[in-house]
Amino acid sequence: MDKIKTFLRRNPLLFDTCYDRIKPKSEPVLFVRPSHRLRNFLQEEKRIQLENEELLVAKLCKLLMMAKDKVISADKLVHVKREFGFPNDFMVSLVDKYPNYFRLTGFPGEGQSFLELVDWNPEFAKSVIERRAEEESRLTGIRVRPNFNYKLPPGFFLRKEMREWVRDWLELEYVSPYADASHLEQSSPEMEKRSVGVFHELLSLSLFKRVPVAILGKFCEEYRFSNAFSSVFTRHSGIFYMSLKGGIKTAMLREAYKGSELIDRDPLLEIKDKFVELLEKGWQERAEQLRLQREAVKKDPEMVAMQSKDLDAETSSEESDKGEEAEESVSNS
Repeated sequence: MDKIKTFLRRNPLLFDTCYDRIKPKSEPVLFVRPSHRLRNFLQEEKRIQLENEELLVAKLCKLLMMAKDKVISADKLVHVKREFGFPNDFMVSLVDKYPNYFRLTGFPGEGQSFLELVDWNPEFAKSVIERRAEEESRLTGIRVRPNFNYKLPPGFFLRKEMREWVRDWLELEYVSPYADASHLEQSSPEMEKRSVGVFHELLSLSLFKRVPVAILGKFCEEYRFSNAFSSVFTRHSGIFYMSLKGGIKTAMLREAYKGSELIDRDPLLEIKDKFVELLEKGWQERAEQLRLQREAVKKDPEMVAMQSKDLDAETSSEESDKGEEAEESVSNS
């Protein structure tokens, strides 16, 4: 209960609180309800999701189209919904709404339900790399072969043998992540090129163009990744970057970033931006409340010794927790 009260106090714009009795003679208890600002945010979230519904449907179709049998465990998809920006209720709001694309089978809620692709849309069966090559061909009038952008970070050099291997590997024909790969040997260079293409596409579909390696590992069977799939991200360091921030291995798409900033932001990130804005406004109001309390304490000498220490400790605690709390709250929005 203390943790809940602390969270409510530190985020005053999210919820309204009041004390009331459950029974006429019972002790008053704390009641909580969403604030009008939180309700407004939830309405904005719904609006943004509706405006980008075609994008969400395309993302979900693409995830299924790359899978071996065009089917993925529903539980796995629910687990990665935040990585790709799917609504919390996407199994209802999207799957049920588009029976021409999706079919849910098995036993929902028992870990034995699966989402199947009903219809193959050729427009969705083009990767980011293929679309980029088509656009370059249109602009230049010269046929451009689909391939990866390979750019090493500043100060990073490859040995001669590795440079030659990368050159030869890039010369291999691009294998679309949406193409049938059942005929490819698991250990062949062509299969590795296909796997790199799948990883590239998965990261491109994600909100932040990055996904924890542990989450990608949950899809080894569906996307035919090898058990040592994570070595791809270090072996192809001109395409990917492996972050160890927070002690979590995260695969990032190198071409998607300029420094630490995303180059092309996913439209669904507007939801995250608005939620962070709501949190920060609450923190500012809370900081102002603490300042006024501190000034009131200074005007009453008898309270200085008793309360100033508590106020300083609370301010310090809140400041240290803001970064962690913001990241956790945004990830759960």
